[in-house]
Amino acid sequence: MDERVHAEVRRIADEIGTMEIRGAAAIAEAAARALRSQATDSETTDPEAFKSELRAAARMLYETRPTAVSLPNALRYVLRGMSSTTVEGLRQDVVQSADDFCARLERAQADLGQVGANRLRDGDTIMTHCHSTDVFACVEAAVEQGKHIEAIVKETRPRLQGHITAEALHEMGVPVTLIVDSAARRYLNDVDHVLVGADAIAADGSVINKIGTSGLAVNARDRGAPIMVAAQTLKLHPGTMTGHTVDIEMRDTEEIIDDETLAELGNPTVKNPAFDVTPPRYVDAIVTERGQFPPESIVILMRELFGEGTTEPWAEP
Repeated sequence: MDERVHAEVRRIADEIGTMEIRGAAAIAEAAARALRSQATDSETTDPEAFKSELRAAARMLYETRPTAVSLPNALRYVLRGMSSTTVEGLRQDVVQSADDFCARLERAQADLGQVGANRLRDGDTIMTHCHSTDVFACVEAAVEQGKHIEAIVKETRPRLQGHITAEALHEMGVPVTLIVDSAARRYLNDVDHVLVGADAIAADGSVINKIGTSGLAVNARDRGAPIMVAAQTLKLHPGTMTGHTVDIEMRDTEEIIDDETLAELGNPTVKNPAFDVTPPRYVDAIVTERGQFPPESIVILMRELFGEGTTEPWAEP
C-alpha cells in the first residue's frame, strides 16, 4: 500500500473496485472527488512531493477498473489542471479542476438525455441491459416530455444490475417487465428500441459494455429492433482504434459460483468477463451530450475532444 495515498482515496478506490460505486459517470465523479480529497488533505510543503502524491492516488484509482474509460478520463482531466508552482497553488488547481469536471458531468447527462429522448416516441417500448445512468437520463427526459414509455429489462447476471434498472424505471412511472437474460430474443419483437449504455467506445465505434450487450445487439439487428447507445463523451476511449484492443476486466469467479459447488462439479475452469465488445455494424446510433452520431463517425468527435492520442499523467516522470 502506498503510504502517500490518503485514507479517503483508498476507501473510494475500494468502493469502485467492489462495485459499491458503479456506473461510468458515478465512477468518474468519485475519482475526481477522491483526487480533490487527496489534494485538500495533503500536508506536504514540497510542490514535487505534492504532485507525486496526486499521481500515486490516481494510479491506485486507475487500477481498480481498467475497462471503464470514464475513470482514466476523469483522472486526466483533474491532473492536467495542475500548473502552479506552489503547493497552495497546486491544491487550488486540483480543487478547481475536480469541481469543474463534476459540474460538466452533471450538465452533460442532462443534455444527453434531451438528445436521446428525441429518438423515443410516445408509446415506445425499450429493452435495457445492465444499469446505466445515461439510459435513465434519456428515458426520464422522454417521460418529462409527456411520452408514455414501457420497458423490458434484462436482469443482467451475475450481479443482477437489471434489478436496479427496474426499480429506477418504476420510480419514473415506467411500466417494467423483468426477464431473464436468455429470454431477450423472445421479446425483441415487442421492442421499438434497444437502449444500452457504454463503459467505453473505441475510435471505430465499437461499444464496450456489460457482458451480454454484444449478443443482444446481434439479436436486435436480426429482429429489426434499432440499438441506441447512450454514452457521454467521457466514455470515448482516446487510446484505442478498435474495441478488441481494450483490456476486458475479469471479475472474481465467486460472483458466479461458490467453492463448494465448484468442487461438486469437478472444479471446472470458470471465467467471469465483465464486458464484451459490440462491433459498430450492430449499432444504429451513439447518443452523446454533443448530439447523436453513427458509430463510424465517432472518431471525428473523439479527435476533436482528445486529439490523436493521450499520455498517462499519473505516470511518474
